[in-house]
Amino acid sequence: MPLLARLRAYAAEAFGTAGGGESVDDTHLAATALLVHIARVDGVLAPAETERLARLVQRRDAADAEAARALIARAIAFDAETRDVADLVEMMPHGMDEAERTRLVAMAWAVAAADGAVGEFEEALVWRLGALLGLEEAAVRWARACREPDGANAGGAR
Repeated sequence: MPLLARLRAYAAEAFGTAGGGESVDDTHLAATALLVHIARVDGVLAPAETERLARLVQRRDAADAEAARALIARAIAFDAETRDVADLVEMMPHGMDEAERTRLVAMAWAVAAADGAVGEFEEALVWRLGALLGLEEAAVRWARACREPDGANAGGAR
């Protein structure tokens, strides 16, 4: 069974998601898991990273703070079962436009910087995420420059 199919089967079993096809829920779970992966790459999910992640997820993928916390909890468990960020990127919709991909990378930069500094591993991982999403280096640099504490400027006009 291919890795992507195993991940989807795991998600369906562990989180009660419907099998088959990419749902909006799968997309939100994969995007949140990518952000969790960025936050945990240094081995610690710091409180500042958790808070920033919750605000970003609530703004993008959840109706309220409780829904954001629930999605993050699912994403943490899902990320723990995932070997590599590339596996999570495979779960993202193939039709994401450049603005959506750039916004996701801007959110990743915001999470990476939440504890006050972007570490070497975090920086390398966000750059890799940008490459896996098919973004040019200029778009990744722009996403880094435009990120703000809560991603307020992420995805704005270039």
